[in-house]
Amino acid sequence: MDLTPRSNSEETIVPKRKRNWFAIAVIVIALVGGGVIVSQFLTSAIDYYCNVDEVGSRDGCEGDRRMRVQGIVEQYSVKELNGSTTFSMTFNMKNLNVVYQGDPGGVFQECIPVVAHGRLVNGKFESDRIEVKHSNQYVEKNETRMDRANSEAAACSVQKD
Repeated sequence: MDLTPRSNSEETIVPKRKRNWFAIAVIVIALVGGGVIVSQFLTSAIDYYCNVDEVGSRDGCEGDRRMRVQGIVEQYSVKELNGSTTFSMTFNMKNLNVVYQGDPGGVFQECIPVVAHGRLVNGKFESDRIEVKHSNQYVEKNETRMDRANSEAAACSVQKD
């Protein structure tokens, strides 16, 4: 057995391991994208759901916090001006003025139940998303709320025609 030290020329050189930067970049992008999606989901999940008559009176439905407000689009209240749509929502004899940046499009019209997402600013509800009732799944989960909204919507179109 030879125990003499080796000289430098006899040493084996171990090649440096190359990092795969492309794979690392893909993983980082996937993690950041997943984080953004999760944070958007959690943000919309904590929006308070209020009826028009609860805005300013029920806990969670006051101040400038983000919320979802349900009501009936008041007849003859929809107006379009400078790229935004304004209208009044009613529920239980209470009104709320809504400003929506853009055209709600779709099946949005007067005298139908809608849900507006946004914040209350200076007495007006600034909305960035409008949902219109159009599926039976919503009715199944919120039957009493929809029964009341539908009866108010029917009264809206009968009263003001």
